[in-house]
Amino acid sequence: MRKMFGRLGGALAALVLTSSLAAAQSKITVAVGGGACLCYLPTVLAKQLGEFDKAGLAVELVDLKGGSDALKAVLGGSADVVSGYFDHCVNLAAKKQELQAFVVYDRYPGLVLVVSPSHNGEIKSIKDLAGKKVGVSAPGSSTDFFLKYLLKKNGLDPTSASVIGVGLGATAVAAMEQGQIDAAVMLDPSVTVLQGGHPDLRILSDTRTQRDTLATFGGEYPGGALYSTTAWVASHEKEAQALTNAILGTLAWIHAHTPEEIMAKMPDEMVGKNKELYLAALKNTIPMYSETGKMDPKGADAVLAVFSESSPEVAKANIDVAKTYTNRFVEQAKTTGMNAK
Repeated sequence: MRKMFGRLGGALAALVLTSSLAAAQSKITVAVGGGACLCYLPTVLAKQLGEFDKAGLAVELVDLKGGSDALKAVLGGSADVVSGYFDHCVNLAAKKQELQAFVVYDRYPGLVLVVSPSHNGEIKSIKDLAGKKVGVSAPGSSTDFFLKYLLKKNGLDPTSASVIGVGLGATAVAAMEQGQIDAAVMLDPSVTVLQGGHPDLRILSDTRTQRDTLATFGGEYPGGALYSTTAWVASHEKEAQALTNAILGTLAWIHAHTPEEIMAKMPDEMVGKNKELYLAALKNTIPMYSETGKMDPKGADAVLAVFSESSPEVAKANIDVAKTYTNRFVEQAKTTGMNAK
């Protein structure tokens, strides 16, 4: 009888401990602007590695079609944080909506402007895109911003091409292969998958490496980051710190492991059937991932400069770009040794 009560007491103690741990975990919803895209891999991998749990968070990842959809989820209150491109923070500042990035995981944007295989003959430069149908992940997303910037940079009206939302994964590849669009702004692994079937794929602009990013923007240009409204960050410092710790732990893990080991941790549905092409794309992408999680102030300035060039609204808004990001959570993680792995 005593043994039975002993076992019962042990079971109850375990149940109470489990319940208190669950209660201790803060529930956070993170909207991702296209989870299958390698640019967002650190957020998905953090979940796979248990880094969010380790940081005391119960994180739900909501996978959406593009960065603009993820942003709408946070502004509408159905998500707490966006895992998306930092440039939205700058763009929304012109509309007096205060957003703040608090940990950066992409040093470069990884955006690639590609010609549809069936239109190689007629589209040989960015100037040839006037009047053409160009795919983006979703209208108003970073892929759309990038297209408009390139059109303006090449002397065209930013609205001279018809923008069509095609997503970032298999839907974008299918739209390109079936000739539904003339060109598209894509990201890996989709670009590498398309190149696998079309070795002569024409690339008009590529920002997957430091060299190409510098050539395109004239400076480093931060891509993916975790951001939210400035009000949310200010009122949820504990959660913002925990998310930062989780991403820093994941970035450290990425740079300490092989592409094969990283791929093995990713969900099968994101890797897809062709593991060789996914692995090739991942190898191309790893240098893009930040090693520090910090925002480079010069990179933030470059984002503002790009938007000022392609958006009269941003140019006139007199934006203080320093308010669109903070490095204090990354610095705090460093001082407490939380990102040491």
